[in-house]
Amino acid sequence: MARTMQLEELIDSAVVDPDGNKIGKVGNVYLADATHQPEWITVKTGLFGTKESFVPLSGARTDKDGIHVQVDKDSVSEAPRIDADGHLSPEESTQLYQHYGLPVPRTSSDGRPDGRMDRGPAVPGGRGKRDDRAAMTRSEERLNVGTEQVETGHVRLRKYVVTEEQQVTVPVRHEEVRVEREPITRADGTAEIGEAEQDVILHAEKPVVRKETVPVERARLRTETVSDEQTVSGKVRKEQFEVTDDDRKHRRS
Repeated sequence: MARTMQLEELIDSAVVDPDGNKIGKVGNVYLADATHQPEWITVKTGLFGTKESFVPLSGARTDKDGIHVQVDKDSVSEAPRIDADGHLSPEESTQLYQHYGLPVPRTSSDGRPDGRMDRGPAVPGGRGKRDDRAAMTRSEERLNVGTEQVETGHVRLRKYVVTEEQQVTVPVRHEEVRVEREPITRADGTAEIGEAEQDVILHAEKPVVRKETVPVERARLRTETVSDEQTVSGKVRKEQFEVTDDDRKHRRS
C-alpha cells in the first residue's frame, strides 16, 4: 500500500521507474522556492553510484520498496549532466523540464513563479534550493570474498602390458636302470650258452609351462576435498567528507 511521501524518508531511498526498474538511490533533495516542497531529487546512478542525475518528483509516490517516479530509467540515464551544487539556475531548470517533457512554468518579470501551469503541481521556474536538513551519505567499497568451483585439470587411470622374465624351480623325477644280481644256488635243469637281451622303457618328468590370466588387483579413481587457505587482495574506494569554509580552509573527516 502506498504511503504519503515524507521528506526525511527521501534521502538514500531507492528510486523506481513506472516499469518497476530500480534507477538508483536518492542523493539530494531540492525544494521549490515558493512552496518549500520537494520538487527534484538527485539519483545516484552508474557504477558504484558515481553519477547523479536530476529526477522530477511530480506525480511521485513512496512505497515500501522506495520512491516511484513517473519517468523511466532510460530518461534518467540520458538526462543532462548538471552539477548537484545546491541550486538550479533558470536555464538548468528549463533544460531539465524540456528533457522530461514537462511544461516549463510561467514566471513573472522578477523570475519568480506565478503559480500558473498547464498540468501538474506548481513547479518553480527559477532557482530551487536543496533541503538544509538533507544529509549527505558517505559510501565506501568493501571486498566481498567468496569461492567458486573451477576445473583445474584431468587425471586418467589406464592399464598397459609389460613383459618380464620369471624363473620358477619345479621338482621333477626320472627313472634310472639298476642291475640287480642274485646268485643261483640250485640249478633247475640245464642252461645253454647264448645271447639274449631285455628292453626296459625309462620315464622322466619334464616341466610344462602353461599360462593363465587371473585377477590380482583392482584400482579406481576417487576425489577427496582438502582444505587450504589463500590470501586475496583487491583495491577498494571510499568517499571522504571535506568541508570548506568561506576562507577556503579545508577540513577532512
